[in-house]
Amino acid sequence: MSHIEKYGFSDSDMPFIKDHIRIAMGLNPNGKKTFNNELDAVKDSKGISLPVVAKVDGPCERCIKEHCECMEVGKYETEMYIRNDDSIISNKEAINCGYHIPECDFGALVDKIEFMPVVNLLKDEKTPVYATVAPAIIGQFGDNVSMGKLRTALKQLGFEDVIEVALFADILTMKEAFEFNQLVKNEEDFFLTSCCCPIWFNMVKKSYPEIYKYMSPSVSPMIASGRILKELYKGAKVVFIAPCIAKKAEIKDPDLVGAIDFVLNFRELKEIFDVLEIDLEGLQGDEKDQGSLGGRLYARTGGVSFSVKTVVNRLEPSRVIKLKPNKVNGVKECKEVLEDLKNGKKMNANFIEGMGCVGGCVGGPRTNIDKDKATKYVNDFGEDSYILTPFDNLNAMKILELFGINSIEEIIENEKMNRILTRE
Repeated sequence: MSHIEKYGFSDSDMPFIKDHIRIAMGLNPNGKKTFNNELDAVKDSKGISLPVVAKVDGPCERCIKEHCECMEVGKYETEMYIRNDDSIISNKEAINCGYHIPECDFGALVDKIEFMPVVNLLKDEKTPVYATVAPAIIGQFGDNVSMGKLRTALKQLGFEDVIEVALFADILTMKEAFEFNQLVKNEEDFFLTSCCCPIWFNMVKKSYPEIYKYMSPSVSPMIASGRILKELYKGAKVVFIAPCIAKKAEIKDPDLVGAIDFVLNFRELKEIFDVLEIDLEGLQGDEKDQGSLGGRLYARTGGVSFSVKTVVNRLEPSRVIKLKPNKVNGVKECKEVLEDLKNGKKMNANFIEGMGCVGGCVGGPRTNIDKDKATKYVNDFGEDSYILTPFDNLNAMKILELFGINSIEEIIENEKMNRILTRE
């Protein structure tokens, strides 16, 4: 009995099934029933191409939803996103955020996978490959799997080392604290942050240009991690591990390209561990404190505000204009606060933090556990750090010293570091 007969597929299902296989290989769907040179293309692949989210023909024709989440997010990701009167998503340009994928019950929208290029990279013994991991990773692979055990597992896969992105979030926190102090001088001033979220950033930049000038010019902690590691370790490659599909598109932004080589999400990494039968709980943990409480809390809504406020309070304890945050999450809330700012509505806040996913990164489209459970893990992981604030992170200070920075006041004055931490 063939697999087609065994699983009850019809001949008309084959293009859909094979397109999903193509996407899993990092290739574009083409709607063909037969494979041609896909294996050769994967062997020669240097990474996925934009768009990172592909639309597979067929399922949308059966969709009876009156409104898809992807419509709301999509208009901030591309100007070419179209949904026609027949409720069929246009394949001219798929959206790259990935926020909408879990909402699609028919599997019409899928993110491409960069597994094979990462494997080829790890097989190259001459090239050191570093993994940088998003703060939301804690708890995603089991109740008893610590950050140290994940570090051990990733080293077994061939990574040179594993570094918490919370460390680089701490460095950016100090930069944003100085920016806040410089830009917010009276009750009418305000400052937008959370450059770590591509959905929020693109929403502001593309749809609210009059507000964009109030956005921090900082790159995301992900981009900072790649740029700094590549400065410290010449010839190194960096793979970022996160719950976010939008990060796959962010690394291909012309202003940011080259900082991060590949992105794996939590579900993809779990599949790798499962296939290789790696017993995460049974590993010896390589435990390190690299990020502060504040840096680790970047993973959930309000974490950025908390972190920046701790540094602002340390820099200017007697500051007259205190940092008053407004923390919004989910596309609807983000849009509402931006409309209010656009219309000049007065709000009791001067530091606006936006996260595209509900709950923040812990609510991302490629997490392995419920966001409420993930939030608890993140809070506990943050409180477990011996480093209270970014201000106290000696790991961050050691990195800054390597760039000739001997005090945090110099972080926005040092030309090289400022170039690394700032968007074009």
